[in-house]
Amino acid sequence: MLRATPSVLVALIALACGISVARAADYPTRPITLVVAFTPGGASDVLGRILGRKLEQILGQPLVIDNRPGAGGNVAAEAVAHAAPDGYTLFNGNNAILATNAALYKKINFDPEADFAPIGLIGSQANILVVNPALPAKSMGELIALAKANPGKLNFASSGHGLAAHLAGELFKAEAKIDIVHVPYKGAAPALQDVIAGHVQMMFATASSVVPHIRDGKVRPLAVATLKRTAVLPDIPTIDELGIKNFDATTWHGLVAPAHTPKDVIVTLNRALAAAVGNSQMGRDHQGFGREAGLRG
Repeated sequence: MLRATPSVLVALIALACGISVARAADYPTRPITLVVAFTPGGASDVLGRILGRKLEQILGQPLVIDNRPGAGGNVAAEAVAHAAPDGYTLFNGNNAILATNAALYKKINFDPEADFAPIGLIGSQANILVVNPALPAKSMGELIALAKANPGKLNFASSGHGLAAHLAGELFKAEAKIDIVHVPYKGAAPALQDVIAGHVQMMFATASSVVPHIRDGKVRPLAVATLKRTAVLPDIPTIDELGIKNFDATTWHGLVAPAHTPKDVIVTLNRALAAAVGNSQMGRDHQGFGREAGLRG
């Protein structure tokens, strides 16, 4: 019978560590799931799919998109927070899910700080105030005047409660002193489709999701919700320029993994992410938006 002498224990520990390092060094050896908190077609989904294609090339393994909309992104976040911390389940989160939701919901079944290991920033993008072209408002001033003349009759869509589009609309409502009604959706894509169809009059939409529709004349842009104009639509003024000072509602996207994911795996993913967002082709892949399409990292 083998006795567990100190030298044997040291050897076993060294062997175990060696196996752990070897597994981390071999990562990844199978497909990786990237969870997106919204329906297909929205900004998070589009950016996730672009990023996924690049990570597949860099990591040499398929990357599968898993859309899990619900509760302002909390459904997806909870699933990833409780997933195995092995590097094979990742989350494309944003500033609402990873920052503000904890203050907006009475209870969420995850801790945005303790339950995730940060990998890196995917990028940030402007939110643009757009309206249905049939609305008789061709400027932000005209929109505010129309809303004041019709309190409670104009609606603004968003991708969900507590998300950037919702908070931007509420801030606009408060600062402009108008009465407009929030209509939440399970993602930016269905929200934007209802604005295009005229069921809802306006929304704050991310650049990556709305610019093609602006170019096609399906929605009319009135203002940009950042302090500086966006390179995507340089002729559209900012809300700050138009009189509501210091108005800034930017959306950022970050890649995270479950807490306790091996550090070597996080390092591998961080390097892959840096290579992906630093690849100029990644920007060209998405309607030529470049760094303003959520690729500013």
